[in-house]
Amino acid sequence: MKNIDLASIKKDYDRDGYVFIQNFLSKEEVEKINSEIKDFIKNKVPSMPRNFVFYEDNNDPATLKQLQDIHHYNTFFAGVLKGSRFEEIAKVLLGEDVIGKNLEYFNKPPKIGKPTPPHQDGYYFMLNPPQAITMWLALENADEENGCVRYIKGSHLTGMRPHGRTSTLGFSQGITDYGEKDFASEIAFPAKPGDLLIHHAMTIHRADANKSDRSRRALGFIYFGESAKEDVEAKNAYQQKLREERFAKEGAK
Repeated sequence: MKNIDLASIKKDYDRDGYVFIQNFLSKEEVEKINSEIKDFIKNKVPSMPRNFVFYEDNNDPATLKQLQDIHHYNTFFAGVLKGSRFEEIAKVLLGEDVIGKNLEYFNKPPKIGKPTPPHQDGYYFMLNPPQAITMWLALENADEENGCVRYIKGSHLTGMRPHGRTSTLGFSQGITDYGEKDFASEIAFPAKPGDLLIHHAMTIHRADANKSDRSRRALGFIYFGESAKEDVEAKNAYQQKLREERFAKEGAK
């Protein structure tokens, strides 16, 4: 990892709602993570709860698109989320101690990886204040053809937009009034393996479908600031509703 000017990225984060750190991890570090992911998928995924594993096609293991809370099942990934350089940067950007809430694996399988709807993570998190941060670490090349992340600069300062149900598995809520002005304001962030994107919980972002013959794999990190209070009852009720809807849909097939 190259030296990072923490004061500079803090300034950018506060102004824009996101920062992009190129070469945050070395080639060797990315190769290690990819090796651990491959082993995790082979040995851990078969025994994980269904509501933590998402496929584009439930009948095709090759279409795996998302794994949640992988740090609970593997000591290597527990060390990536907590007590790590990722956690230290989260502390700097949020300006307080943080709690590592989730480490996720994301993929957009070739040709069938669906678009990620425009949304604000804070809508899912249900925090007051919305002191939380999400990180997205590229594990392979991500570009406009296979669905790189797109942000709207400064959108973390303009409040929560209205959200509604989507048909995208793993991203159940999307902004309902996202229009031409929003699309015109987007900034795309192509990324190479080891590049790190970080954004505020209120920052609007999305990603296109994967139209290429390549996958688009990444790790996602979620940290809550210690000052953030979670509406646990509302969140649990929401998650239960999603599980019921998902299993009912699968049972109807």
